Amino acid sequence: MLHWVQYIRGYVTIKVWGYSTERLLNLCGNHNILVWNIVNHGDHDTMNISIKGFFALKPLLKKTGTRAAVLGKYGLPFFVSKMQRRKVFVAGLLCCLAFWMITAGYIWNIEIEGNYVLTEDILLDYLDAHDVHVAMKKSRLHIEDLEKALREDYDIITWTSVQIRGTTLLIHIKENEMPVYEQSRQLQEEQGTDIVAGKAGVVSYIITRSGVPQVAPGDTVEKGDILVSGAVPVYNEDTTIRKYQFVQSDADILIRYTESISVKKDILYEEKIYSGRQKKMITLGINDREWNLRFGKIPYEEYDISGEKKQVRLLDRLYLPFFYGSKTIQEYEMARQKYTEEEMNQIIQEEWHKIISTLDEKGVQITEKNVTIKKNDNNWVLNARMQLEEEAVTSVPTSTEPVLPETVSEEEPEITAE
Repeated sequence: MLHWVQYIRGYVTIKVWGYSTERLLNLCGNHNILVWNIVNHGDHDTMNISIKGFFALKPLLKKTGTRAAVLGKYGLPFFVSKMQRRKVFVAGLLCCLAFWMITAGYIWNIEIEGNYVLTEDILLDYLDAHDVHVAMKKSRLHIEDLEKALREDYDIITWTSVQIRGTTLLIHIKENEMPVYEQSRQLQEEQGTDIVAGKAGVVSYIITRSGVPQVAPGDTVEKGDILVSGAVPVYNEDTTIRKYQFVQSDADILIRYTESISVKKDILYEEKIYSGRQKKMITLGINDREWNLRFGKIPYEEYDISGEKKQVRLLDRLYLPFFYGSKTIQEYEMARQKYTEEEMNQIIQEEWHKIISTLDEKGVQITEKNVTIKKNDNNWVLNARMQLEEEAVTSVPTSTEPVLPETVSEEEPEITAE
């Protein structure tokens, strides 16, 4: 605390030498002149003294036959005196402080944490649609409304936390660990569901757990045909249907079908050949605007531009709307190349493995396949004819209409008067 008082009042560091410096120090104590940090250097002493004390020191120096010289000036009075001679610097400093205070009221960075299923691009587009974006005022952001909207619009989000730290909008979300299916499984129990074919083919396997099977193994079906009905008939004594009891159909069904696939790959291809010539340029930006600083025009006809830029950050979460970085311009020429037979064979094999992997991911089994490769001067063509088997079925609301009860009317006998 004493240091700050001394700084505000101002003080100087002086060098004292002469006949009797010890007597000078005693006189300073008698006249209430404060000195501190006294250091003896043999032939002279150095010490700190207040501005007021320094001006009161003159008669004491004359009385003791000593001399004093100022080594340094410190404190607020000397700083203000210097600033008065540097008006441009002071004006710039005030403008910087004002700019900092103004920009601190805006959001210049958005960070999203905890998202796995929902990508960052999807969430940023959602925020932009709700008028939450970079360069918006903090006062316009309603945190509770944004948290509620995220939970309501995305069923997979179970918890949200929106915070403002510095100039960064930090969004924490937690997604439901159970997958969310948008299929129509929440049908009313009394309505019932049918299992229909999703592809045309031959039924190779069927085991029904709930519902009435409409097909048997070996039957040919078309897309949309009912395989298992969710309407279980209840019969009268005369074998007529009295009503239907509707259930959710459940069965394991495999449909076998034939599919042909053709993949064509050209032998000739174009490749970028970089010449090694390149130029650098500096990138500066403010918010969404960007300027590239380079000397002269780009001397290349065909070129690639690559680089990176960073946002100015003062503290951990305190970002400013300024960007900087560099870009590299690389010259290239397009050259026509030709795959070797070994390379073409590898490309075709990779394409075939992609087809197999895609079918495996979908749960499709290959029961038979016939693969041929035709080699031409310009291209190679892979033709595959496969017999596939999969559970290509879907559940839909039952199409069977309920049986309406018949209304029986008894005719009353006519009474005639004699």
